Amino acid sequence: MRFSVPVTLWGGYDDAERCVVCFGDREYFNDNSDYPIKCILIKPVNQKFADTLSHRDFLGSLMGLGIRREVLGDIIINKNCGYLFCLENIADYIIENLTQVRHTTVKCGITDNIPTDALPQPENREIIVSSERLDVIVSAIYKMSRSQVLPIFHTEKVFVNGAVKTSPSVTVNVNDKISVRGYGRFIYKGVLRTTKKDRLVISVEVF
Repeated sequence: MRFSVPVTLWGGYDDAERCVVCFGDREYFNDNSDYPIKCILIKPVNQKFADTLSHRDFLGSLMGLGIRREVLGDIIINKNCGYLFCLENIADYIIENLTQVRHTTVKCGITDNIPTDALPQPENREIIVSSERLDVIVSAIYKMSRSQVLPIFHTEKVFVNGAVKTSPSVTVNVNDKISVRGYGRFIYKGVLRTTKKDRLVISVEVF
């Protein structure tokens, strides 16, 4: 017998890429603060002498602490600081043990104040494609040929709403969130119109 269970996602902010999955009715969660997620501000002790830190730098230092990637959410970089979303049961360990990123000494602490300009802002684009196939849209957005796109699917680097997709021929739906590891992510907003040559003008929000 198959049962249908409601599912909701939350990653610490709207349109987060890495999220916690909640199985069950959303009404049992009073608000997003009920999710077991904390945001840690990772800040250089002395910005004047700090390295220019990237997402890879922050993630590499966290992996160096022996932390599993699945307990970590998105890392947002703003003004050489990192805002790390993680499961609350690992937060204290990170705060106590993460003291250096690259050659830069850092300090960590829980924060609820994330600058508005730090959050990723999507760019609205209109793109002409031949169909709503996933590989066609990915190819158009990231300006890749079919031969370049196929290996990305075969190596399981394409995700739709958090689920890996290995079939290039999947048709996307309105408001699907697509992530292409190593390239970026976007939200598919649907078909706007059809050209005289029967091609589709679609709308996407690219992060």
